[in-house]
Amino acid sequence: MRFGILGPLRVGGGDATVTAGRDRTVLAMLLLRSGRIVPVEELVDAVWEERPPATARAQLQTCVSRLRRRFVQLDVPPQTIVTDPVGYAVRIGPDELDADVFARGVDVARAALAAGQLAEARRHFRGALALWRGPALSGIPSRSVRRRAQALDEHRLAALEECVDIELRLGHAAELLDELTESVDQHPLRERLRAQLMLALAAVGRQAEALAVYRDGRRLYADELGIEPGAALQELHQRVLAGDLALSAPERLPAAPVRCLPRAISDFTGRQETLARLVKEIDEDHTSVQLIDGMAGSGKTTLAIHLATALVERYPDAHLFIDLHGHSEREPVSPAAALAALLRQLGVPGERIPVDEDERAALWRSELADRRAVVVLDNAASAGQVAPLLPSGRGTLTLITSRRRLTGLDEGRPSSLAVLDPDEGLELLAKVVGVERVAAEPEAAAEVVRRCGYLPLAIRLAGARLAHRPRWRIADLAARLAGGRDALTELVAGERSVGRAFALSYAQVTPPAQRMFRLLGLHPGPRFDNRAAAALADVSLAEAQDLLDELVDAHLAEETEPGRFRFHDLVRDHAQQLIADPAVAAERSAAVERMLNVHLHLVAAAARQLNRSTTTAPFPVPPPLRADLIETGASPGIEWLDEHRFSIAAMVRLAEQEGRAAYCWQLAYAGWSYWYSHGHLDELIEIHSTGLRAAERLGDEAAIATMHNYLASGYHRQARYGDAVASMEIALRLRERLGDRVGLAGAHKNLAALKSLIGNATVALRHLDEALAILRREGHEAGVVAVFTNQASILLTAGRSAEALAVAHRQLLLSRTHGTLYDTVNAMGHVAIARTRLGHGEPAVRRLTVALAMKRRLGNWYGVGELLNEIGALERAGGHPEVALDRHREALVAMIEAGDRGGQCASRNLLARALLAAGDPGSALDLHRRVLADATRLDVRHEQARALDGIARCLRESDPVAARAHWTRALALFRQVEAPDRDEVERLLAELD
Repeated sequence: MRFGILGPLRVGGGDATVTAGRDRTVLAMLLLRSGRIVPVEELVDAVWEERPPATARAQLQTCVSRLRRRFVQLDVPPQTIVTDPVGYAVRIGPDELDADVFARGVDVARAALAAGQLAEARRHFRGALALWRGPALSGIPSRSVRRRAQALDEHRLAALEECVDIELRLGHAAELLDELTESVDQHPLRERLRAQLMLALAAVGRQAEALAVYRDGRRLYADELGIEPGAALQELHQRVLAGDLALSAPERLPAAPVRCLPRAISDFTGRQETLARLVKEIDEDHTSVQLIDGMAGSGKTTLAIHLATALVERYPDAHLFIDLHGHSEREPVSPAAALAALLRQLGVPGERIPVDEDERAALWRSELADRRAVVVLDNAASAGQVAPLLPSGRGTLTLITSRRRLTGLDEGRPSSLAVLDPDEGLELLAKVVGVERVAAEPEAAAEVVRRCGYLPLAIRLAGARLAHRPRWRIADLAARLAGGRDALTELVAGERSVGRAFALSYAQVTPPAQRMFRLLGLHPGPRFDNRAAAALADVSLAEAQDLLDELVDAHLAEETEPGRFRFHDLVRDHAQQLIADPAVAAERSAAVERMLNVHLHLVAAAARQLNRSTTTAPFPVPPPLRADLIETGASPGIEWLDEHRFSIAAMVRLAEQEGRAAYCWQLAYAGWSYWYSHGHLDELIEIHSTGLRAAERLGDEAAIATMHNYLASGYHRQARYGDAVASMEIALRLRERLGDRVGLAGAHKNLAALKSLIGNATVALRHLDEALAILRREGHEAGVVAVFTNQASILLTAGRSAEALAVAHRQLLLSRTHGTLYDTVNAMGHVAIARTRLGHGEPAVRRLTVALAMKRRLGNWYGVGELLNEIGALERAGGHPEVALDRHREALVAMIEAGDRGGQCASRNLLARALLAAGDPGSALDLHRRVLADATRLDVRHEQARALDGIARCLRESDPVAARAHWTRALALFRQVEAPDRDEVERLLAELD
């Protein structure tokens, strides 16, 4: 669900929300009437109540705009909010608002109740009530919102009362006591809830407490309302006094039930919620066959035994257990042998057990026909093995555990076990090794549990090693697990080992699935898709999906969403062990080649979707080895790169490790535009440093120059200008030596951008002149567009707006024929900024808005931040500091997304200027000082100077001497960096004189 109002306001399907108070009120009003137009007047009344300002409508538009921007951040379509001449509306799907889902669930529950289906009605009521997280829209004080939210709260109480009536009829009085007591405390005047609490207490034999509940209510009604309780409550009171509401005595249990369950282990940990859920489902839905599957070591048998033990009173006649050895070193038990063993557990003499399997099955079903029994069929190999063992009577519960999903069974409710969560894993380790040892080394214990992948068997075996080595610290085992050793060799205790458990699961799948499993051990990322699997195994996409399905059914892999998979960490270790065998070295080498080749082509195709041009020469992509996989489905784009981001980085490292130097630097180069434009700068630098080592190993100077070029881009965004300049100068020298004219022009262009950032605008423009001269001689018009982009930016930074506008116009015209959409949008942004600085009025502002929208669409977060800062400065100059504050805050978020540290300093400086204009000099001063420290550390001199200027402005009235000192320092820096702010600072210093 995208929206939640049954409790605190939620947006986007998680715990995210809207923080601005007015925005929350507006969104709450729209959601309360989803699908309908809410008039502006009603929204104004909800936000400002009796005292709306004259600008209420305009401010309401601003609220809606902010909401739409917030929706974009939370992956909610901004068009969800619809504008109408009368007002606004939220258009959402039937399952996107929790209140709508609640209402439908209550309707279904009432229909089931009308049909006499009590258990079904209860299930739907409870499902609907579980959506509530507290009072509707709590925390929003608007009277209009509260009035409508109270109506929702009333619907919840009505549904709860109906549900409780059903549960009392079904005999669940004891389970209701806590909930009813709390509900009566919260709603003491609701007679129906009070009556239900009295009924529940009386039903469990607590008549005195039921009478006390009545007395408390009668006193409250008299004090608060001046009335007596209603007739129904008075009648119930009389019935309790008469003692006709107590439960009847329980039935007598059989004297000697058959009990063959193994002992439940005492340190059962981490499955209490699952256990409670299964007990509840079995009780309420009358489940007769429960399937429990999961990967090796996940605790299936332990859970099944605890579940059976918890239910023995409900099934008093027999408690049976058999290990079917579906995944063990023994042959699986045949159905005939299993039936004989189970019949003997029931006390059937050997001479009465038939030889024929079908006759044994018939006798088995006959013996259980009139018994209430629980039967555990543990470690099943297949549906065919357990199908003959299923009793036919509804009085028997059968619990089946297996490492495989038993999809072939005609009946049975499945439940797959996940691994433990971190706290549960620590609790289990503490139970094995001792609470004191874990408490003494909490960080080491957490690391051991993490290295065990939160798998119960692995944690138990790790704990067993520690328990039998009292002189070991937990940190010693953590170091062994993390120190480059194979974790599976450490997770052994006696004859039990995690590796052996995985080997048994592996042995149960077909040879093609085994080969797929081995080869997937080569995939270096945390997740993989069916396309990567097909490349590794050199099979079709359909064949790969079939083999992956087999691995998923055997719990050797997990399908996180359709076509997307992952390994448990220890399972991956097992696959890597298998593929490291020297006997499969040739298979390994060919698979790595196919995987790298396919992903190089996919990354290159996805990067092209970003629509980013470059003046460096394209690298020679090797021919595709599996064109069918590259061409499958829609072309990969930004979303694909987002999804595979960590896998691609890991493949660059794998290519280096496997000696595939060309793939190593080519993969880095292919994905550069994504890492750069989306602000993943630490990864960009790491990946291209790896690519640089590979290029140097090859002795490929063109590749070395390319890697230095893109390393410089990452250093630039991180404000490591010295490193960036050094890399670009290496790239420039190499391009010159190679005679690569277009590449040389690109190096000049990029070096110009860096020289501008350290204040050398004149030098920067000379580099651009060099680049333009080369590109024009080469007839490389696309490269000229890129040079114009940098030239306009540098001129704007230097305050030469008229020159920048002329260059930006040329950039815009040329980009339409020789550039990309990215170039065109950059040009539009430069034109808009130049026009606004030249005072061209409203048309310039409209251009800024259009350019901003397009940069958002392209994911150019630096450009978004740049334009938002420009709009904020305009708003501040126009006397709207509050609006300016919002724009600069948004700009700061965008610069953080881009990873541009210089841009973050600029955004904070402008934010501080807006705070000063808004009448908050204290906050402005603190923020400018923070920027000064950051900019000094990063050596971003123009932002140091602007921070000093800002500090002086904050101190101008209160401490003119300090202000003079700061302006003097700022002026010295502005003279170094050729910044246009110099004239303004000189004027302000003169005013102090």
